Amino acid sequence: MRQKKSILARSAPVWLLLLFSVMPVWPQEDTDSGGAAGQGRPEAVKESAYIGMKLDELIARYGPPRSVYASRGLELWQDDVVFVYDAGDFYIFRDRVWQAGLRSACGVSVGDSKPAVALTLGKEAADQGDYILFPLPPAGWPLALRVNFNAAGRVTAIYIYRPDF
Repeated sequence: MRQKKSILARSAPVWLLLLFSVMPVWPQEDTDSGGAAGQGRPEAVKESAYIGMKLDELIARYGPPRSVYASRGLELWQDDVVFVYDAGDFYIFRDRVWQAGLRSACGVSVGDSKPAVALTLGKEAADQGDYILFPLPPAGWPLALRVNFNAAGRVTAIYIYRPDF
């Protein structure tokens, strides 16, 4: 005569599946950043290498721009020529990039929520209301990240630039 399995024995596979599905997921170390993960701020930013890039280097890297337009400043010296590429918009003064408008940088992407950006950037991020400023490691000159938000609190623009310019 055959014995019936207990309810616990019959449901063991379900219990094991449940156990493994709720195990914590630990963050992986970022090996591309050159630093340890989990320090509360983005590590070295490869996008900051755009700033200071010469015009011929930009064209050698990305080819001719998709489009070019003028960006007018409040003062004459603030006027820029902007080269538009898939990688971003590059603001040129004389023969160098001084600002890059990107779709993502430092773990932040266009469309992200303001609380997510604040959490990603950490304590050094300065909330200025409709934008957040974040200092980046200098690359021969000071660098900053600016993240702009719309009224709904979503990222609309991301800039890496020289704040001393």
